[in-house]
Amino acid sequence: MQPLVDKKQLLHDTIGYILEEELIEEMSKIAKIRETVQDEIIIHVGDELKMIPIVVYGSIKVSRENPDGDELLLYYIEGGDTCAMTLQCCVRKTDSQIKATSMEPSLLLMFPSEYMQLWMDKYRSWREYILQSYHTRMLELMETIDEIAFMRLDERLIKYLTDQAKLLGNLELHHTHQQIADDLHSSRVVISRLLKQLENKGAIQIRRNRIILKEI
Repeated sequence: MQPLVDKKQLLHDTIGYILEEELIEEMSKIAKIRETVQDEIIIHVGDELKMIPIVVYGSIKVSRENPDGDELLLYYIEGGDTCAMTLQCCVRKTDSQIKATSMEPSLLLMFPSEYMQLWMDKYRSWREYILQSYHTRMLELMETIDEIAFMRLDERLIKYLTDQAKLLGNLELHHTHQQIADDLHSSRVVISRLLKQLENKGAIQIRRNRIILKEI
C-alpha cells in the first residue's frame, strides 16, 4: 500500500518551479512512492529498468561496478534530480549499467518509463528538465574524470570528504575506510594511511566507523 502523502504537493515542492501545472497534475496521478534507508541498493547492474526516479529528498550515489564488485563513483543525485543513466536505459530499453545506493534515508517519486517519451513530446518543461539533467550529469562525470586523471589521491580524498560533508549536511561522516576506498577506486590500506596523515595534521578526527571533519 502506498503511503498517504500528497504527491502533487511533493512535486510542487521539488520541481514545481520548472514544470507546467498540467504536467504536475498528470505526474501526481501515476507517481509511486519509494522510501529507502541508508546504504540501500536501489538499482543493481543488470536490472531491467521500468521506472524513472525523481529524488524528493535525500541523496543517491551512482557508481559503476565491475564483475569483481569493484566500484567507481560517477556522481550523486539529490532533491529535484533524476538519474541520466537510468533515463538513457529506459529510452533504449537496455538493462542497467550502473549501481545506485542511498547515502541516507531518501524519498523518491517513481514514474513508468513509457511516459518519458510521451512527456518529451507533449511538454516543453519536461524536455528542458531532462536535457538539463543530462547536462548536469555530464559536467559531473567530466569532473570525476579530471579528478582521477589530474589530482593526487590525497587531494581527491580531501575533496571527497568535503563533498560528502556538504552533501549530507554534517561534519561527522559514518563512512568506513573500505567504503571510501571503493568510492575512490583505491585500497583500504592506502586510504587508512592517508586518513591517518590528515588526522595527524589536525584536519579530521578518526573514530570507529566515523570521520569527523574540523570544517568544510
